[in-house]
Amino acid sequence: MRVKLGCLCYWSNRQRRYMMKRILLFCGLLASLIPATVFANPARAEDSSALKNAVILIIRHAEPDHGHGLSSAGKARAKAYANYFKNFTIDGQPLRLDYLFAARDSSISHRPLLTIEPTAKELGLTVNNHFYDKQFLELAHEIQSRPLGTNYLICWHHGNIPRLLRALGADTKKLLPHGKWPGKVFSWLIQLRYDETGHLFESKRINANLLPGDSS
Repeated sequence: MRVKLGCLCYWSNRQRRYMMKRILLFCGLLASLIPATVFANPARAEDSSALKNAVILIIRHAEPDHGHGLSSAGKARAKAYANYFKNFTIDGQPLRLDYLFAARDSSISHRPLLTIEPTAKELGLTVNNHFYDKQFLELAHEIQSRPLGTNYLICWHHGNIPRLLRALGADTKKLLPHGKWPGKVFSWLIQLRYDETGHLFESKRINANLLPGDSS
């Protein structure tokens, strides 16, 4: 093939066109032999055995103040979460959380970390807040790299929680009204459970009912 390509400059226009067609045909045949899986998108979390027997809990940060912190209601909610997750159960069995994640502090909000810090202190865990709010895909990949059978609590900004849920294999339209987290709702908890193959078999929304007015 290299010899023929080198000789193209000495051929007639007709011969060059013919040879170029042969080359393009050869390249097309070669491409068709490459397995389709090479071009496939990475597997979603719901199909990944990396989430074998995992439980993922996702909350929104608590009520904001007029700066980057929490209001008095937000601080009360953050404090209430500590006892709530310390005694959290699934099917009547206590759930021991292994990892805590919060969206990274930005110039306008420290709220996710502030919301989850009392829980971290109560459980004796550290909070991973390396990922910015828009890095939900990176967070999903990080979770998949953790040991099997691991339980997580994530505190995020409500605007990107639907995207995070999709990255973890969940159907946001079944969990959230119109697939979005309402701007005035702070009491919801999303619970995701994965089976022994890493398949998402249960997803539900829970109202934690921690503060007056949460039930409404």
